[in-house]
Amino acid sequence: MRHRKDGRKLGRTASHRKAMLANMAANLFLHKQIRTTHPKALEARRFAEALITKAKRGDLHSRRLVLKVIPHKDIVKILFDEIAPQYADRNGGYTRIIKLGQRKNDAAHVSLLALVDFDPSGEVAKTTKKAKAKKIAEPAAAEAVEAEVVETVTEEVAEEAVEEVAAETEVEGSEEAAPEADDSETEPKSS
Repeated sequence: MRHRKDGRKLGRTASHRKAMLANMAANLFLHKQIRTTHPKALEARRFAEALITKAKRGDLHSRRLVLKVIPHKDIVKILFDEIAPQYADRNGGYTRIIKLGQRKNDAAHVSLLALVDFDPSGEVAKTTKKAKAKKIAEPAAAEAVEAEVVETVTEEVAEEAVEEVAAETEVEGSEEAAPEADDSETEPKSS
């Protein structure tokens, strides 16, 4: 009987499946997104979100539990120091799955498993209705500022061009008068 046995077997033995999911979670924490088949992405999501929840506690016991599953100290350090603090206010749903279509060679459904709202600078990018409205308003404001800058620069360039033309006409006028004077001085006097 299969009562209360959840999760996919993914065509692997238990040890192979456990190692594969640990490697997928480690790569997710390291690269912030991974590309895999859809069923594997669904299982890796469950696995990784449980590890992020443990990492949010931040104590030594949690770190040891995560190290038992992912035996890479550098990746666990990234999880505890970079990823977990960014999701301190979030109660689950740390990852998203984006369907990418089918692979050509075997027609397997491929998906992208990525961390949600992850900002490498260290802050979680929250998208609320106000933030979305602000993002929509910002381009309009940016276009207005850009138009003002373009107008100002255009005026400055036009003024410089007028000054250059005026300076050139003054120089040309003085050069035309100068050669006439030079011709009279350079001609030899016949006496």
